[in-house]
Amino acid sequence: MTDAPHLSNDAPQGDWADQMEQSVLDVAIQSAPVLGWNGRMVRAACEANGLSRGDEELLLPNGARDLAALLSRRHDDRAMQALAEVEPAALKMRERISRAVSARMEAGAADLAATRRCAAFLALPMNADLGLKLAWESADHLWHWAGDTATDWNHYSKRAILSGILIPALTLRWFDGKDAADAFVAARIENVMAFEKWKAGKDFDAPLKRVTDMLSRMRYGAKAEV
Repeated sequence: MTDAPHLSNDAPQGDWADQMEQSVLDVAIQSAPVLGWNGRMVRAACEANGLSRGDEELLLPNGARDLAALLSRRHDDRAMQALAEVEPAALKMRERISRAVSARMEAGAADLAATRRCAAFLALPMNADLGLKLAWESADHLWHWAGDTATDWNHYSKRAILSGILIPALTLRWFDGKDAADAFVAARIENVMAFEKWKAGKDFDAPLKRVTDMLSRMRYGAKAEV
């Protein structure tokens, strides 16, 4: 096997590192069904790419967690490529979200055996923080595609709600199949639309405005109205 360039020497840190990450991920996807999503899998994937342990630590300092993030982001990219062929403006909002979630589910299903192993890894308590972060990233990509431009609290609430749909939907897709996942998503989107309808016309900034007004009156010596 030809020796790979070493990260610790004079190897380029940009494109080469990115390409090596993807090459290691390719091997990990193939070996995860047998080895699991763990340090053993990381070492095997790095060895297959000619990386020493020292280079492995530089390329993937968090080991299997780093590879889990790379896999999730590859699936995000794959979903966005599929969605690029769809014109969201031609769809109602509920249809956009349904299409977006479906694309994300099928993107991961293409690597189903490895994705199942990775999902089990992210479900461990010590990795829950990473799982939530990656779900948020996916939700952000999907909302951007759907045309969301909110910059206020709605930006965060929409992503939090969609993350709450994505996590169980993806789990259902990986372990129970497409029909179960699709049924779950359809029901949850009805809940989201009901929430959006309830929220419409309500001034959620009113409490903050009231506090600001009170502080302003107090600052200038006027009696604040209650």
